[in-house]
Amino acid sequence: MNNHTQLPQYIYTYACSEEELSLCQLERRSLFEIETEKPIIKSAVKLDPSRSPFIKERLDIMYESDDLADICKQVEDIDLGDKTFKLIFMKINDLEKDQKISYKGQRAIERDVGWNFVAEADLHNPDHLFGIVPFEGRWYFGKYQKSEAVWLHHLKKPREYSTALSTRLARAVANIAVPNPEGIKAIDPCCGIGTVLVEALSMGIDIVGRDINPLVTDGSRENIAYFGLSGDVKTGPISDVTTHYDVAIIDMPYNLYTHATPEDQLSILKHARRFADKVVVITVDTIDHMIHEAGFSISDRCVARKSVFSRQVVVCE
Repeated sequence: MNNHTQLPQYIYTYACSEEELSLCQLERRSLFEIETEKPIIKSAVKLDPSRSPFIKERLDIMYESDDLADICKQVEDIDLGDKTFKLIFMKINDLEKDQKISYKGQRAIERDVGWNFVAEADLHNPDHLFGIVPFEGRWYFGKYQKSEAVWLHHLKKPREYSTALSTRLARAVANIAVPNPEGIKAIDPCCGIGTVLVEALSMGIDIVGRDINPLVTDGSRENIAYFGLSGDVKTGPISDVTTHYDVAIIDMPYNLYTHATPEDQLSILKHARRFADKVVVITVDTIDHMIHEAGFSISDRCVARKSVFSRQVVVCE
């Protein structure tokens, strides 16, 4: 029996390395409030799949059923006129290993379902993309959107900094800090060359930058402009911030590469407590005692690893 979804529902698929799993899961909890080990989720949250460095695709559910034949029947209602289509069997799903559908079987399902379209198929340059996927024992069919790796375009910046976050980590952190940008004001008060700013601004997040070092704020402005983005970056200490923000993203200065002492780091957190309701801290050291002393409680966290080097991402409220 087929059920039309009463409210819009979406299926997202994920892919990440073992080193990125903890970060991926924290981002997913932040964006969807879903905790799962599976690389596929169903949610009422509509999100551009290109926002996340881990989301591969999104299916806008049109039909769902226990029976694939029922999906074929429902597809007969789709009339695209003179427009063409392509149907994609989504390879990421939650089928058990012994139930996986072979490549030949996937192509057969695409043909069987696609045959019922009142339209012409075009495998190379279609006007419309549709997808079909098995999930939690049911079949889902709908409009299909593939993620674009926007963060890849930001890898090469005119100004680089050896200890800057990777673009993937920066993009995930921006999503963790601001899962829903509408009406949210954010600040990166230790912005460096603007890696987080570039990712956040490219997603439409209202964020400003600040750093005490005029050399890096110049670099941050140059990097932002290089990608055709517009953002406000000021030079000055965090103690000068007087505007209130919903969230602050702080890539904590490291003792290894800067002159920041533990007292300096604690001061940064105390100032952030003064002007931000929520703070997402990226740190190479465990600084839970500083976070609590500054007046925050830790609501979530993860470890982002890269080879032998790791950073903690700590959500504080």
